[in-house]
Amino acid sequence: MLKFPVQSFRKSLFFKLVITYLIVILPLILLGLYLYNWSYKNASQDLSRATLAQLSNYLKDLNREIDWMEIQQYDILEDNDVNRLAVTWELMDNVDRRETLNDLVHRLTTFKGSSAYIKDISVHIRPIRKTISASNAVHDFESTSYDYFSGTTSRTGGSLIHWGQSLYLSAGKETGVLGEEPLYIVQIELDTEMLRESLQQVNMYSSSRSFLLMDGAEFAIGSDPEADRTLRDGAAALTEPNEQAYRWIVDGEKYHLDTAHSDKLSLMVGTFLPEQEVSRPLSKFKNWAWVFSIATVLAIIVYAYSTYRYVQKPMLYLIQSFRRMEGGALDIPIEHQQEDEFGYLYNRFNHMLRKLQMLIDQDFKQKLMMQKAELKQLQSQINPHFLYNSFFILNSLAKTGDLDRIEQFTQMLGEYFRFITRNGEDNVRLAEEIKHSRMYTEIQKLRFSRRIKVRFDELPEAMEAVRVPRLIIQPLIENAYEHCLEKMPREGLLRITFGAEGEAFRIVVEDNGSELSDERIAELQDRLQHPSDTHEMTGMMNIHRRIVLIYGNGSGLFLSRSEWSGLRVEVRIQTGEEKGHAPASDRG
Repeated sequence: MLKFPVQSFRKSLFFKLVITYLIVILPLILLGLYLYNWSYKNASQDLSRATLAQLSNYLKDLNREIDWMEIQQYDILEDNDVNRLAVTWELMDNVDRRETLNDLVHRLTTFKGSSAYIKDISVHIRPIRKTISASNAVHDFESTSYDYFSGTTSRTGGSLIHWGQSLYLSAGKETGVLGEEPLYIVQIELDTEMLRESLQQVNMYSSSRSFLLMDGAEFAIGSDPEADRTLRDGAAALTEPNEQAYRWIVDGEKYHLDTAHSDKLSLMVGTFLPEQEVSRPLSKFKNWAWVFSIATVLAIIVYAYSTYRYVQKPMLYLIQSFRRMEGGALDIPIEHQQEDEFGYLYNRFNHMLRKLQMLIDQDFKQKLMMQKAELKQLQSQINPHFLYNSFFILNSLAKTGDLDRIEQFTQMLGEYFRFITRNGEDNVRLAEEIKHSRMYTEIQKLRFSRRIKVRFDELPEAMEAVRVPRLIIQPLIENAYEHCLEKMPREGLLRITFGAEGEAFRIVVEDNGSELSDERIAELQDRLQHPSDTHEMTGMMNIHRRIVLIYGNGSGLFLSRSEWSGLRVEVRIQTGEEKGHAPASDRG
Protein backbone atom coordinates (compact mmCIF):
# COMPACT_ATOMS: atom_id res chain seq x y z
CA MET A 1 0.00 0.00 0.00
CA LEU A 2 1.28 3.47 -0.93
CA LYS A 3 1.77 5.99 1.88
CA PHE A 4 2.26 9.74 1.70
CA PRO A 5 5.69 10.65 3.14
CA VAL A 6 4.34 14.07 4.18
CA GLN A 7 2.49 15.25 7.28
CA SER A 8 -0.72 16.47 5.63
CA PHE A 9 -2.55 16.67 2.25
CA ARG A 10 -2.06 20.48 2.07
CA LYS A 11 1.72 19.97 1.99
CA SER A 12 1.54 17.43 -0.81
CA LEU A 13 2.86 18.10 -4.30
CA PHE A 14 -0.57 17.39 -5.83
CA PHE A 15 -2.29 20.10 -3.74
CA LYS A 16 0.42 22.68 -4.42
CA LEU A 17 0.38 22.11 -8.19
CA VAL A 18 -3.38 22.49 -8.49
CA ILE A 19 -3.49 25.66 -6.35
CA THR A 20 -0.55 27.18 -8.23
CA TYR A 21 -2.24 26.48 -11.55
CA LEU A 22 -5.41 28.25 -10.39
CA ILE A 23 -3.49 31.22 -9.00
CA VAL A 24 -1.65 31.71 -12.32
CA ILE A 25 -4.47 31.08 -14.79
CA LEU A 26 -7.48 32.87 -13.27
CA PRO A 27 -5.84 36.35 -13.09
CA LEU A 28 -4.71 35.95 -16.69
CA ILE A 29 -8.29 35.28 -17.80
CA LEU A 30 -9.60 38.32 -15.93
CA LEU A 31 -6.77 40.46 -17.27
CA GLY A 32 -7.52 39.33 -20.83
CA LEU A 33 -11.20 40.31 -20.53
CA TYR A 34 -10.29 43.69 -19.08
CA LEU A 35 -7.73 44.35 -21.83
CA TYR A 36 -10.27 43.48 -24.52
CA ASN A 37 -12.87 45.94 -23.20
CA TRP A 38 -10.25 48.62 -22.66
CA SER A 39 -8.79 48.14 -26.15
CA TYR A 40 -12.22 48.28 -27.80
CA LYS A 41 -13.11 51.49 -25.95
CA ASN A 42 -9.83 53.16 -26.90
CA ALA A 43 -10.11 52.01 -30.51
CA SER A 44 -13.58 53.56 -30.73
CA GLN A 45 -12.43 56.82 -29.14
CA ASP A 46 -9.40 57.12 -31.39
CA LEU A 47 -11.54 56.42 -34.44
CA SER A 48 -14.09 59.05 -33.37
CA ARG A 49 -11.47 61.73 -32.72
CA ALA A 50 -9.93 61.30 -36.15
CA THR A 51 -13.30 61.06 -37.89
CA LEU A 52 -14.81 64.12 -36.17
CA ALA A 53 -11.78 66.19 -37.13
CA GLN A 54 -12.23 65.02 -40.73
CA LEU A 55 -15.96 65.87 -40.69
CA SER A 56 -15.38 69.31 -39.18
CA ASN A 57 -12.83 70.13 -41.85
CA TYR A 58 -15.26 68.96 -44.52
CA LEU A 59 -18.02 71.25 -43.21
CA LYS A 60 -15.63 74.19 -43.01
CA ASP A 61 -14.62 73.68 -46.64
CA LEU A 62 -18.26 73.33 -47.71
CA ASN A 63 -19.22 76.46 -45.76
CA ARG A 64 -16.46 78.42 -47.47
CA GLU A 65 -17.68 77.25 -50.87
CA ILE A 66 -21.30 78.22 -50.09
CA ASP A 67 -20.22 81.61 -48.68
CA TRP A 68 -18.28 82.31 -51.84
CA MET A 69 -21.25 81.27 -54.00
CA GLU A 70 -23.57 83.60 -52.06
CA ILE A 71 -21.19 86.51 -52.54
CA GLN A 72 -21.09 85.88 -56.27
CA GLN A 73 -24.86 85.39 -56.29
CA TYR A 74 -25.35 88.77 -54.61
CA ASP A 75 -23.02 90.40 -57.17
CA ILE A 76 -25.14 89.00 -60.00
CA LEU A 77 -28.32 90.08 -58.19
CA GLU A 78 -27.05 93.67 -58.08
CA ASP A 79 -25.55 93.61 -61.56
CA ASN A 80 -26.56 96.65 -63.65
CA ASP A 81 -26.91 94.60 -66.83
CA VAL A 82 -29.38 92.20 -65.22
CA ASN A 83 -31.30 95.13 -63.77
CA ARG A 84 -31.41 96.84 -67.21
CA LEU A 85 -32.74 93.66 -68.82
CA ALA A 86 -35.55 93.48 -66.26
CA VAL A 87 -36.48 97.20 -66.25
CA THR A 88 -35.54 98.71 -69.62
CA TRP A 89 -35.95 95.73 -71.96
CA GLU A 90 -38.53 97.51 -74.08
CA LEU A 91 -36.27 100.54 -74.49
CA MET A 92 -33.24 98.49 -75.67
CA ASP A 93 -32.62 97.79 -79.33
CA ASN A 94 -31.91 94.25 -80.53
CA VAL A 95 -28.11 94.70 -80.64
CA ASP A 96 -28.00 96.01 -77.09
CA ARG A 97 -30.27 93.21 -75.90
CA ARG A 98 -28.12 90.53 -77.56
CA GLU A 99 -24.84 91.95 -76.24
CA THR A 100 -26.21 92.28 -72.71
CA LEU A 101 -27.59 88.73 -72.75
CA ASN A 102 -24.30 87.36 -74.12
CA ASP A 103 -22.35 89.17 -71.41
CA LEU A 104 -24.65 87.73 -68.77
CA VAL A 105 -24.31 84.19 -70.19
CA HIS A 106 -20.52 84.57 -70.22
CA ARG A 107 -20.50 85.74 -66.61
CA LEU A 108 -22.72 82.86 -65.51
CA THR A 109 -20.50 80.38 -67.37
CA THR A 110 -17.40 81.82 -65.72
CA PHE A 111 -19.06 81.66 -62.33
CA LYS A 112 -20.07 78.01 -62.90
CA GLY A 113 -16.53 77.02 -63.89
CA SER A 114 -15.09 78.58 -60.74
CA SER A 115 -16.46 75.87 -58.42
CA ALA A 116 -16.76 72.12 -58.86
CA TYR A 117 -19.84 72.11 -56.63
CA ILE A 118 -21.94 74.19 -59.09
CA LYS A 119 -24.02 72.24 -61.58
CA ASP A 120 -25.85 75.21 -63.13
CA ILE A 121 -26.64 78.91 -62.56
CA SER A 122 -29.89 80.40 -63.80
CA VAL A 123 -31.41 83.90 -63.76
CA HIS A 124 -35.20 83.94 -64.14
CA ILE A 125 -36.26 87.43 -65.37
CA ARG A 126 -40.05 87.75 -64.98
CA PRO A 127 -40.69 91.02 -66.93
CA ILE A 128 -39.08 89.72 -70.15
CA ARG A 129 -40.22 86.11 -69.60
CA LYS A 130 -36.77 84.67 -70.18
CA THR A 131 -34.37 82.44 -68.28
CA ILE A 132 -30.62 82.78 -68.76
CA SER A 133 -28.41 79.89 -67.53
CA ALA A 134 -24.79 78.78 -67.83
CA SER A 135 -25.82 75.46 -69.34
CA ASN A 136 -28.62 76.45 -71.73
CA ALA A 137 -27.84 80.15 -72.39
CA VAL A 138 -31.03 82.14 -73.17
CA HIS A 139 -34.25 80.15 -73.28
CA ASP A 140 -37.93 80.30 -72.41
CA PHE A 141 -38.92 81.50 -68.97
CA GLU A 142 -38.93 78.62 -66.42
CA SER A 143 -42.08 79.61 -64.59
CA THR A 144 -42.09 76.48 -62.37
CA SER A 145 -38.65 77.24 -60.96
CA TYR A 146 -39.48 80.93 -60.62
CA ASP A 147 -42.73 80.25 -58.78
CA TYR A 148 -41.10 77.80 -56.37
CA PHE A 149 -38.08 79.92 -55.50
CA SER A 150 -40.00 83.18 -55.37
CA GLY A 151 -41.99 81.65 -52.52
CA THR A 152 -38.79 80.75 -50.59
CA THR A 153 -36.93 83.99 -51.22
CA SER A 154 -37.36 86.53 -48.52
CA ARG A 155 -33.89 88.11 -48.52
CA THR A 156 -31.03 88.90 -50.87
CA GLY A 157 -28.96 85.91 -49.79
CA GLY A 158 -30.30 82.62 -48.49
CA SER A 159 -29.11 79.23 -47.24
CA LEU A 160 -29.55 75.90 -48.99
CA ILE A 161 -32.99 75.03 -50.37
CA HIS A 162 -34.09 71.50 -51.22
CA TRP A 163 -36.16 71.05 -54.39
CA GLY A 164 -36.58 67.84 -56.30
CA GLN A 165 -33.39 65.79 -55.99
CA SER A 166 -30.97 68.71 -55.62
CA LEU A 167 -29.89 71.53 -53.35
CA TYR A 168 -30.10 75.16 -54.44
CA LEU A 169 -29.11 78.67 -53.44
CA SER A 170 -31.71 81.28 -54.39
CA ALA A 171 -31.97 85.06 -54.12
CA GLY A 172 -34.53 87.42 -55.66
CA LYS A 173 -34.54 91.08 -56.66
CA GLU A 174 -37.51 92.69 -55.04
CA THR A 175 -39.50 95.46 -56.80
CA GLY A 176 -40.02 97.46 -53.64
CA VAL A 177 -43.78 97.05 -53.82
CA LEU A 178 -45.25 95.04 -50.95
CA GLY A 179 -46.67 91.73 -52.10
CA GLU A 180 -45.32 92.00 -55.66
CA GLU A 181 -43.24 89.13 -57.07
CA PRO A 182 -39.47 89.63 -57.53
CA LEU A 183 -38.22 91.15 -60.78
CA TYR A 184 -35.82 88.25 -61.20
CA ILE A 185 -34.35 85.36 -59.25
CA VAL A 186 -30.73 84.13 -59.26
CA GLN A 187 -30.75 80.35 -58.75
CA ILE A 188 -27.63 78.21 -58.15
CA GLU A 189 -28.01 74.43 -58.44
CA LEU A 190 -25.41 72.37 -56.54
CA ASP A 191 -23.90 69.33 -58.26
CA THR A 192 -25.22 66.29 -56.34
CA GLU A 193 -22.68 63.91 -57.90
CA MET A 194 -19.81 66.17 -56.92
CA LEU A 195 -21.14 66.27 -53.36
CA ARG A 196 -21.26 62.47 -53.44
CA GLU A 197 -17.65 62.28 -54.62
CA SER A 198 -16.54 64.74 -51.95
CA LEU A 199 -18.19 62.56 -49.30
CA GLN A 200 -16.03 59.63 -50.39
CA GLN A 201 -12.97 61.60 -49.34
CA VAL A 202 -14.29 61.67 -45.77
CA ASN A 203 -14.21 57.86 -45.55
CA MET A 204 -11.16 56.83 -43.57
CA TYR A 205 -11.60 53.10 -44.15
CA SER A 206 -12.63 51.00 -47.13
CA SER A 207 -15.77 49.84 -45.31
CA SER A 208 -16.73 53.35 -44.13
CA ARG A 209 -19.72 55.16 -45.63
CA SER A 210 -20.64 58.84 -45.32
CA PHE A 211 -23.68 61.02 -45.95
CA LEU A 212 -25.14 64.53 -46.01
CA LEU A 213 -28.52 64.99 -44.34
CA MET A 214 -30.61 68.15 -44.33
CA ASP A 215 -32.42 69.06 -41.12
CA GLY A 216 -35.81 67.40 -41.08
CA ALA A 217 -34.53 64.70 -43.42
CA GLU A 218 -35.74 66.73 -46.46
CA PHE A 219 -32.61 65.89 -48.41
CA ALA A 220 -30.17 63.02 -47.96
CA ILE A 221 -27.29 61.80 -50.06
CA GLY A 222 -24.77 59.04 -49.40
CA SER A 223 -21.24 58.51 -50.62
CA ASP A 224 -22.37 55.49 -52.67
CA PRO A 225 -25.52 53.42 -53.38
CA GLU A 226 -24.96 51.28 -50.29
CA ALA A 227 -24.81 54.39 -48.13
CA ASP A 228 -28.02 55.62 -49.79
CA ARG A 229 -29.85 52.39 -48.91
CA THR A 230 -28.69 52.49 -45.29
CA LEU A 231 -29.61 56.16 -45.04
CA ARG A 232 -33.12 55.61 -46.36
CA ASP A 233 -33.78 52.96 -43.73
CA GLY A 234 -32.22 54.80 -40.80
CA ALA A 235 -32.63 58.51 -41.55
CA ALA A 236 -35.46 58.84 -39.04
CA ALA A 237 -33.01 58.24 -36.20
CA LEU A 238 -30.72 61.04 -37.39
CA THR A 239 -33.09 64.02 -37.34
CA GLU A 240 -31.53 65.44 -34.16
CA PRO A 241 -28.09 67.10 -34.59
CA ASN A 242 -25.51 65.26 -32.52
CA GLU A 243 -21.81 66.03 -32.74
CA GLN A 244 -20.54 62.92 -31.00
CA ALA A 245 -20.02 59.26 -31.68
CA TYR A 246 -22.84 56.87 -30.90
CA ARG A 247 -24.30 53.56 -31.97
CA TRP A 248 -26.63 53.60 -34.96
CA ILE A 249 -28.84 50.55 -35.54
CA VAL A 250 -30.39 50.04 -38.99
CA ASP A 251 -32.36 46.86 -39.71
CA GLY A 252 -30.63 45.09 -36.85
CA GLU A 253 -27.16 46.05 -38.13
CA LYS A 254 -25.04 48.03 -35.65
CA TYR A 255 -22.86 50.89 -36.85
CA HIS A 256 -20.31 53.16 -35.24
CA LEU A 257 -21.59 56.63 -36.23
CA ASP A 258 -19.83 60.03 -36.07
CA THR A 259 -21.63 63.24 -37.13
CA ALA A 260 -21.00 66.97 -37.34
CA HIS A 261 -23.60 69.71 -37.92
CA SER A 262 -23.62 73.11 -39.66
CA ASP A 263 -26.27 75.51 -38.34
CA LYS A 264 -25.74 77.92 -41.22
CA LEU A 265 -26.38 75.27 -43.86
CA SER A 266 -28.82 73.24 -41.75
CA LEU A 267 -26.82 70.19 -42.82
CA MET A 268 -25.47 67.19 -40.97
CA VAL A 269 -22.48 65.30 -42.32
CA GLY A 270 -21.73 61.89 -40.91
CA THR A 271 -19.74 58.74 -41.43
CA PHE A 272 -20.63 55.26 -40.25
CA LEU A 273 -18.67 52.04 -39.95
CA PRO A 274 -19.98 48.56 -39.06
CA GLU A 275 -19.15 47.78 -35.45
CA GLN A 276 -17.59 44.49 -36.41
CA GLU A 277 -15.04 46.48 -38.44
CA VAL A 278 -14.18 48.55 -35.36
CA SER A 279 -13.67 45.42 -33.32
CA ARG A 280 -12.20 43.35 -36.16
CA PRO A 281 -8.58 43.73 -34.90
CA LEU A 282 -9.83 42.43 -31.54
CA SER A 283 -12.21 39.75 -32.81
CA LYS A 284 -9.63 36.99 -32.85
CA PHE A 285 -8.49 38.04 -29.41
CA LYS A 286 -12.07 37.87 -28.14
CA ASN A 287 -12.72 34.46 -29.69
CA TRP A 288 -9.49 33.04 -28.39
CA ALA A 289 -10.18 34.55 -24.97
CA TRP A 290 -13.42 32.58 -24.75
CA VAL A 291 -11.75 29.45 -26.06
CA PHE A 292 -8.95 29.94 -23.56
CA SER A 293 -11.40 30.43 -20.67
CA ILE A 294 -13.39 27.32 -21.50
CA ALA A 295 -10.24 25.33 -22.16
CA THR A 296 -8.80 26.51 -18.86
CA VAL A 297 -11.75 25.21 -16.86
CA LEU A 298 -11.47 21.86 -18.59
CA ALA A 299 -7.69 21.92 -18.17
CA ILE A 300 -8.03 22.46 -14.42
CA ILE A 301 -10.18 19.37 -14.13
CA VAL A 302 -7.97 17.30 -16.44
CA TYR A 303 -4.81 18.65 -14.81
CA ALA A 304 -5.96 17.79 -11.30
CA TYR A 305 -6.91 14.26 -12.28
CA SER A 306 -3.79 13.77 -14.42
CA THR A 307 -1.48 15.15 -11.73
CA TYR A 308 -2.74 12.65 -9.24
CA ARG A 309 -2.74 9.75 -11.63
CA TYR A 310 0.44 10.42 -13.61
CA VAL A 311 2.59 12.29 -11.08
CA GLN A 312 1.51 11.63 -7.53
CA LYS A 313 1.15 7.89 -7.60
CA PRO A 314 4.30 7.29 -9.74
CA MET A 315 6.20 9.61 -7.42
CA LEU A 316 5.31 7.45 -4.46
CA TYR A 317 6.57 4.42 -6.31
CA LEU A 318 9.72 6.33 -7.21
CA ILE A 319 10.30 7.17 -3.55
CA GLN A 320 10.07 3.54 -2.62
CA SER A 321 12.49 2.77 -5.45
CA PHE A 322 14.96 5.35 -4.22
CA ARG A 323 14.99 3.68 -0.82
CA ARG A 324 16.32 0.63 -2.58
CA MET A 325 18.83 2.57 -4.68
CA GLU A 326 21.59 3.27 -2.18
CA GLY A 327 24.41 2.15 -4.40
CA GLY A 328 25.82 5.52 -5.55
CA ALA A 329 25.72 9.34 -5.44
CA LEU A 330 27.42 12.51 -6.82
CA ASP A 331 29.27 14.95 -4.58
CA ILE A 332 26.89 17.87 -5.35
CA PRO A 333 24.18 17.75 -2.69
CA ILE A 334 20.93 19.68 -3.13
CA GLU A 335 20.14 22.09 -0.30
CA HIS A 336 16.47 21.99 0.57
CA GLN A 337 13.87 22.50 3.26
CA GLN A 338 10.85 20.99 1.51
CA GLU A 339 8.44 18.80 3.40
CA ASP A 340 6.69 17.37 0.37
CA GLU A 341 7.52 14.32 -1.71
CA PHE A 342 10.54 16.04 -3.26
CA GLY A 343 12.08 16.47 0.17
CA TYR A 344 12.47 12.74 0.45
CA LEU A 345 13.48 12.53 -3.23
CA TYR A 346 16.26 15.09 -2.69
CA ASN A 347 17.64 13.17 0.28
CA ARG A 348 17.85 9.97 -1.76
CA PHE A 349 19.19 11.91 -4.77
CA ASN A 350 22.03 13.47 -2.73
CA HIS A 351 22.99 10.05 -1.45
CA MET A 352 23.06 8.71 -5.01
CA LEU A 353 25.17 11.62 -6.32
CA ARG A 354 28.08 10.88 -4.05
CA LYS A 355 28.48 7.44 -5.58
CA LEU A 356 27.99 8.57 -9.18
CA GLN A 357 30.62 11.31 -8.82
CA MET A 358 33.43 8.82 -8.63
CA LEU A 359 32.22 6.96 -11.72
CA ILE A 360 31.79 10.15 -13.77
CA ASP A 361 35.21 11.48 -12.71
CA GLN A 362 36.86 8.32 -13.91
CA ASP A 363 35.05 8.35 -17.23
CA PHE A 364 35.63 12.08 -17.79
CA LYS A 365 39.37 11.96 -17.06
CA GLN A 366 39.79 8.99 -19.35
CA LYS A 367 38.03 10.79 -22.22
CA LEU A 368 40.05 13.95 -21.57
CA MET A 369 43.32 12.07 -21.80
CA MET A 370 42.23 10.41 -25.05
CA GLN A 371 41.21 13.79 -26.45
CA LYS A 372 44.60 15.35 -25.63
CA ALA A 373 46.37 12.38 -27.19
CA GLU A 374 44.31 12.82 -30.38
CA LEU A 375 45.14 16.52 -30.44
CA LYS A 376 48.87 15.81 -30.17
CA GLN A 377 48.61 13.30 -32.98
CA LEU A 378 46.76 15.72 -35.25
CA GLN A 379 49.31 18.48 -34.65
CA SER A 380 52.25 16.18 -35.33
CA GLN A 381 50.81 15.22 -38.73
CA ILE A 382 51.06 18.69 -40.10
CA ASN A 383 54.61 19.66 -39.07
CA PRO A 384 56.62 17.75 -41.77
CA HIS A 385 54.48 18.93 -44.68
CA PHE A 386 56.05 22.35 -45.14
CA LEU A 387 59.55 20.88 -44.76
CA TYR A 388 59.14 18.97 -48.03
CA ASN A 389 57.96 22.02 -49.92
CA SER A 390 60.73 24.18 -48.42
CA PHE A 391 63.44 21.93 -49.84
CA PHE A 392 61.82 22.08 -53.27
CA ILE A 393 61.84 25.89 -53.11
CA LEU A 394 65.46 25.97 -51.89
CA ASN A 395 66.43 23.58 -54.67
CA SER A 396 64.81 25.87 -57.25
CA LEU A 397 66.62 28.92 -55.90
CA ALA A 398 69.93 27.03 -55.90
CA LYS A 399 69.46 26.13 -59.55
CA THR A 400 69.06 29.82 -60.42
CA GLY A 401 72.25 30.71 -58.55
CA ASP A 402 70.64 33.67 -56.81
CA LEU A 403 72.69 33.76 -53.61
CA ASP A 404 70.99 36.86 -52.18
CA ARG A 405 67.58 35.26 -52.40
CA ILE A 406 69.00 31.98 -51.03
CA GLU A 407 70.39 33.88 -48.05
CA GLN A 408 67.08 35.69 -47.54
CA PHE A 409 65.16 32.45 -47.96
CA THR A 410 67.29 30.43 -45.50
CA GLN A 411 67.00 33.20 -42.89
CA MET A 412 63.22 33.24 -43.20
CA LEU A 413 63.18 29.44 -43.27
CA GLY A 414 65.15 29.34 -40.02
CA GLU A 415 62.61 31.66 -38.36
CA TYR A 416 59.83 29.52 -39.76
CA PHE A 417 61.17 26.21 -38.38
CA ARG A 418 62.08 27.82 -35.07
CA PHE A 419 58.33 28.48 -34.67
CA ILE A 420 57.12 24.98 -35.57
CA THR A 421 59.84 23.00 -33.74
CA ARG A 422 60.03 24.86 -30.46
CA ASN A 423 59.02 22.91 -27.34
CA GLY A 424 56.35 25.05 -25.79
CA GLU A 425 52.64 25.24 -25.50
CA ASP A 426 50.57 23.66 -28.23
CA ASN A 427 48.45 26.81 -28.31
CA VAL A 428 49.89 30.22 -29.17
CA ARG A 429 48.64 33.78 -29.42
CA LEU A 430 46.91 34.46 -32.74
CA ALA A 431 49.36 37.30 -33.33
CA GLU A 432 52.24 34.76 -33.36
CA GLU A 433 50.34 32.40 -35.67
CA ILE A 434 49.63 35.24 -38.12
CA LYS A 435 53.26 36.41 -37.96
CA HIS A 436 54.33 32.87 -38.86
CA SER A 437 51.81 32.72 -41.74
CA ARG A 438 52.93 36.10 -43.02
CA MET A 439 56.52 34.77 -42.98
CA TYR A 440 55.35 31.88 -45.15
CA THR A 441 53.82 34.21 -47.73
CA GLU A 442 57.05 36.21 -47.81
CA ILE A 443 58.91 32.98 -48.56
CA GLN A 444 56.52 32.20 -51.39
CA LYS A 445 56.88 35.70 -52.80
CA LEU A 446 60.51 34.85 -53.55
CA ARG A 447 59.17 32.35 -56.05
CA PHE A 448 55.98 33.89 -57.36
CA SER A 449 56.31 37.63 -56.87
CA ARG A 450 55.52 38.32 -60.54
CA ARG A 451 52.76 35.80 -60.98
CA ILE A 452 50.91 35.75 -57.64
CA LYS A 453 49.68 38.80 -55.75
CA VAL A 454 49.03 38.54 -52.03
CA ARG A 455 46.92 40.85 -49.86
CA PHE A 456 47.55 40.16 -46.18
CA ASP A 457 45.46 42.46 -43.92
CA GLU A 458 46.65 43.64 -40.53
CA LEU A 459 45.40 41.61 -37.57
CA PRO A 460 42.91 43.62 -35.45
CA GLU A 461 44.20 44.41 -31.98
CA ALA A 462 41.18 42.73 -30.36
CA MET A 463 42.22 39.40 -31.91
CA GLU A 464 45.94 39.44 -31.09
CA ALA A 465 45.66 37.76 -27.69
CA VAL A 466 43.31 34.95 -28.76
CA ARG A 467 44.87 31.53 -28.09
CA VAL A 468 44.75 29.09 -31.01
CA PRO A 469 46.42 25.78 -31.94
CA ARG A 470 49.69 26.20 -33.81
CA LEU A 471 49.75 25.83 -37.60
CA ILE A 472 46.09 26.44 -38.51
CA ILE A 473 46.47 29.39 -40.94
CA GLN A 474 49.76 28.69 -42.78
CA PRO A 475 48.61 25.25 -44.07
CA LEU A 476 45.54 26.88 -45.61
CA ILE A 477 47.75 29.38 -47.43
CA GLU A 478 50.08 26.57 -48.47
CA ASN A 479 47.09 24.61 -49.74
CA ALA A 480 46.05 27.59 -51.92
CA TYR A 481 49.54 27.78 -53.44
CA GLU A 482 49.94 24.03 -54.01
CA HIS A 483 46.51 23.20 -55.42
CA CYS A 484 45.57 26.42 -57.19
CA LEU A 485 47.91 29.37 -57.52
CA GLU A 486 51.05 27.51 -58.73
CA LYS A 487 49.12 25.88 -61.60
CA MET A 488 47.26 28.96 -62.84
CA PRO A 489 48.12 30.22 -66.36
CA ARG A 490 46.91 33.72 -65.41
CA GLU A 491 47.72 36.00 -62.51
CA GLY A 492 46.95 34.43 -59.13
CA LEU A 493 45.29 36.31 -56.29
CA LEU A 494 45.42 35.45 -52.60
CA ARG A 495 43.76 37.41 -49.79
CA ILE A 496 43.83 36.94 -46.00
CA THR A 497 41.34 39.04 -44.02
CA PHE A 498 40.09 39.19 -40.42
CA GLY A 499 36.84 40.00 -38.58
CA ALA A 500 35.55 40.05 -35.01
CA GLU A 501 32.02 40.11 -33.58
CA GLY A 502 31.93 39.95 -29.78
CA GLU A 503 33.53 36.65 -28.77
CA ALA A 504 33.43 35.28 -32.33
CA PHE A 505 36.51 35.71 -34.54
CA ARG A 506 36.96 35.09 -38.24
CA ILE A 507 40.04 34.55 -40.46
CA VAL A 508 39.32 34.23 -44.20
CA VAL A 509 41.74 32.81 -46.81
CA GLU A 510 40.48 33.06 -50.40
CA ASP A 511 41.94 32.76 -53.90
CA ASN A 512 40.85 33.14 -57.53
CA GLY A 513 41.34 29.57 -58.65
CA SER A 514 38.83 27.61 -60.68
CA GLU A 515 39.87 24.03 -59.95
CA LEU A 516 36.98 23.18 -57.62
CA SER A 517 33.36 22.95 -58.73
CA ASP A 518 30.48 23.95 -56.48
CA GLU A 519 29.65 20.28 -55.99
CA ARG A 520 33.24 19.52 -54.89
CA ILE A 521 33.22 22.44 -52.42
CA ALA A 522 29.92 21.21 -50.97
CA GLU A 523 31.34 17.69 -50.69
CA LEU A 524 34.45 18.92 -48.84
CA GLN A 525 32.31 20.98 -46.46
CA ASP A 526 30.12 17.98 -45.77
CA ARG A 527 33.22 15.92 -44.90
CA LEU A 528 34.36 18.60 -42.49
CA GLN A 529 30.99 18.76 -40.77
CA HIS A 530 30.44 14.96 -40.74
CA PRO A 531 33.86 13.32 -40.34
CA SER A 532 34.22 9.54 -40.36
CA ASP A 533 37.04 7.06 -40.04
CA THR A 534 36.82 6.30 -43.78
CA HIS A 535 37.79 9.85 -44.77
CA GLU A 536 41.43 10.63 -45.40
CA MET A 537 42.96 12.94 -42.77
CA THR A 538 43.79 15.90 -45.06
CA GLY A 539 45.34 19.18 -43.96
CA MET A 540 41.98 20.89 -43.81
CA MET A 541 40.43 18.03 -41.86
CA ASN A 542 43.39 18.17 -39.46
CA ILE A 543 42.91 21.89 -38.82
CA HIS A 544 39.13 21.59 -38.53
CA ARG A 545 39.33 18.75 -35.99
CA ARG A 546 41.86 20.62 -33.85
CA ILE A 547 39.75 23.77 -33.70
CA VAL A 548 36.54 21.85 -32.95
CA LEU A 549 38.28 19.85 -30.21
CA ILE A 550 39.22 23.09 -28.46
CA TYR A 551 36.34 25.46 -29.20
CA GLY A 552 33.44 23.11 -29.82
CA ASN A 553 30.72 23.02 -32.46
CA GLY A 554 30.20 26.26 -34.35
CA SER A 555 33.95 26.69 -34.73
CA GLY A 556 36.19 25.21 -37.40
CA LEU A 557 36.56 25.57 -41.18
CA PHE A 558 33.73 26.63 -43.49
CA LEU A 559 34.17 26.44 -47.27
CA SER A 560 32.40 28.48 -49.95
CA ARG A 561 32.96 30.15 -53.32
CA SER A 562 35.03 33.35 -53.16
CA GLU A 563 34.03 36.54 -54.92
CA TRP A 564 36.87 35.79 -57.39
CA SER A 565 35.21 32.42 -58.19
CA GLY A 566 37.94 30.57 -56.30
CA LEU A 567 37.88 28.81 -52.92
CA ARG A 568 37.03 30.72 -49.75
CA VAL A 569 38.06 29.12 -46.46
CA GLU A 570 36.72 30.79 -43.30
CA VAL A 571 38.25 29.91 -39.94
CA ARG A 572 35.70 30.54 -37.18
CA ILE A 573 36.65 30.65 -33.53
CA GLN A 574 33.73 30.88 -31.09
CA THR A 575 35.48 31.61 -27.82
CA GLY A 576 32.15 31.51 -26.02
CA GLU A 577 31.92 27.80 -26.93
CA GLU A 578 35.46 27.06 -25.76
CA LYS A 579 35.82 23.70 -24.06
CA GLY A 580 38.57 24.78 -21.76
CA HIS A 581 41.66 23.26 -23.40
CA ALA A 582 42.99 26.65 -24.50
CA PRO A 583 42.31 30.05 -22.95
CA ALA A 584 40.60 32.60 -25.19
CA SER A 585 43.21 35.22 -24.41
CA ASP A 586 46.28 35.80 -22.33
CA ARG A 587 45.38 36.49 -18.76
CA GLY A 588 48.76 36.33 -17.20
